[in-house]
Amino acid sequence: MGEVVQMHFTTVDYVIFALLLVASAGIGLFYAFSGGRQRTTQEFLMADRSMSCLPVSLSLLATFQSAVAILGAPSEVYTFGTQYWFLGCSYFLGLLIPAHVFIPVFYRLRLSSAYEYLELRFNKTVRICGTVTFIFQMVIYMGVVLYAPALALNAVTGFDLWGAVLAMGLVCTVYTALGGLKAVIWTDVFQTVVMFAGQLAVIVVGASQAGGIGEVWRKAINGSRISGLDLNPDPLERHTFWTLGVGGVFLMLALYGVNQAQVQRYLSSRTEKEAVMSCYVVFPCQQIVLSLGCLMGLVMFARYGEDSPLDKGYVKTNDQMVLYFVMDVFRDLPGLPGLFVACLFSGALSTISSAFNSLATVTMEDLIKPYFPNMTEAKATLLSKGLALAYGLVCLAMAYLASIMGSVLQAAFSIFGMVGGPLLGLFCLGMFFPWANSIGAVVGLASGLAMAFWIGIGSFVMRMSVATPVPPLNTTALPLFDNMTTTVMTTLASATTAKPRPTGVEALYSLSYMWYSAHNSATVVVVGLIVSFLTGPMKEKELTPGTVYPVLGTLLFFLPERYREKLCCVTPLSQKPKEISTQPYQMAKKDSNGAAHCKDDTVTEDKETESARAQTEEEDLEARIVRPSCQLTAHTVQETAL
Repeated sequence: MGEVVQMHFTTVDYVIFALLLVASAGIGLFYAFSGGRQRTTQEFLMADRSMSCLPVSLSLLATFQSAVAILGAPSEVYTFGTQYWFLGCSYFLGLLIPAHVFIPVFYRLRLSSAYEYLELRFNKTVRICGTVTFIFQMVIYMGVVLYAPALALNAVTGFDLWGAVLAMGLVCTVYTALGGLKAVIWTDVFQTVVMFAGQLAVIVVGASQAGGIGEVWRKAINGSRISGLDLNPDPLERHTFWTLGVGGVFLMLALYGVNQAQVQRYLSSRTEKEAVMSCYVVFPCQQIVLSLGCLMGLVMFARYGEDSPLDKGYVKTNDQMVLYFVMDVFRDLPGLPGLFVACLFSGALSTISSAFNSLATVTMEDLIKPYFPNMTEAKATLLSKGLALAYGLVCLAMAYLASIMGSVLQAAFSIFGMVGGPLLGLFCLGMFFPWANSIGAVVGLASGLAMAFWIGIGSFVMRMSVATPVPPLNTTALPLFDNMTTTVMTTLASATTAKPRPTGVEALYSLSYMWYSAHNSATVVVVGLIVSFLTGPMKEKELTPGTVYPVLGTLLFFLPERYREKLCCVTPLSQKPKEISTQPYQMAKKDSNGAAHCKDDTVTEDKETESARAQTEEEDLEARIVRPSCQLTAHTVQETAL
């Protein structure tokens, strides 16, 4: 085994990398000193609900495409072949369901935080449980996503480790804290372009050096790297069509359906139609990104064959292999390694800035505003900026912890993946099952998290014990897919040899990581429903209108209405989509003292109707003061039909 080979950056590479950071910071500063200058929480946290479809969709893509995916996908395809590409099949339902189920419900309720929904549907306790779970998930993940690419870069190129971490962390913190969501979205757009450029440059140059795309394909076929459709239904198999195409749908839903970082982008759109369109636009973009990752893996195989840099000892882990390949391909082309590193760090920057902004939003909306309802707008905005700054510093502290955790780095990724599924289950429980109550929601979430940690930690310990006698030859220290919901994967070379099928608890620990999200969210729903029925299910009249998606009413259309009423599944979304832009919404809120009050919010985006909206609000409030039954669960949320 040779020593880890280090290649070095030229001055041009450093300049290109620096330009990325300067441009990102510049976009943030531009939005800090232009427009409304981030003077309101609505502008700072929600981009004034003024974003159009294209920047939102590119931002959704950038948040999803982290440095982890850029490093992980090619090394996965290089090692195991193109089976991973079938993950693209899950994107279809994984984006269609959020577009037509989650977005209409969230958008029509005019939320700022996704967890605000949980209070409207259940109660404040459930909302706080959801918020705290999300904060725990994101804080753990932020440091790792900042530190991991810097570590890989340092190992392969000698690029100063803490210089890279601090540069990224501070630039990201500055433009997020100053420019708000608008700056985050537009820097994401810029960073997406850089990511595409970096990956394309590697593929074009690498393929031409290997003798063209035809030669790359021929070598991949000869090396058995082009995978067919594997229809093996075994959920213990790591990657099959079912684990990737079906299990992947739940991963996508956890990310694109209910994750605050993505929900906030939908809610920043000018209209509901543009929010839905952003889901449709991101679909082909994701397919392109996935294909680029797979193609880069095949180009790597065409260059190295079975004789990988990992086997030769040039690098220590799979996630360093892509960087080694890039430096190898571009060794005579100064500037291009810098472009790829800019591409890599664009992925990290977009992920971290989304995390800062979404964390500041949920902390402000869920943990501070409910207890300080009279806080002035100026003070709330200043506090939001302070929160974004504070989370930036927490991220740097987490990166330092990640550096001293060593192998526990994998556990940090596992913890992140474990939390996505239960949160998805909690939202599904509220949105699709009208009789679920708040006790069921809390117990269901706790059960889902307990199940997630049991399986996650159990499988981690089992893999470590298997790995002890024979050192692993191929260890993927980073998840191969996404930046929000997957778990750690450690693959041993010995896994290819025949071994008895695990039974009992071992079978549960051997479950493919792609099924984790589905399994954990199903646990939340099943336990939540059982507990709800035991403690008294909710009735139709107790539900806040607009918080339940009428999927059961649609599925049971053949039953007479009186039976459907008894089953509590006739809640319609009553208005037509074209009325969205003009109808006011009355949304139920709770003060810190538990008293209910009504907040009127219109969906019209036209600035000229501001005074009309205020007048409507005043008249509506007067009408409600004389109505004695203004209680939280009876408030009317005027909704719109799908």
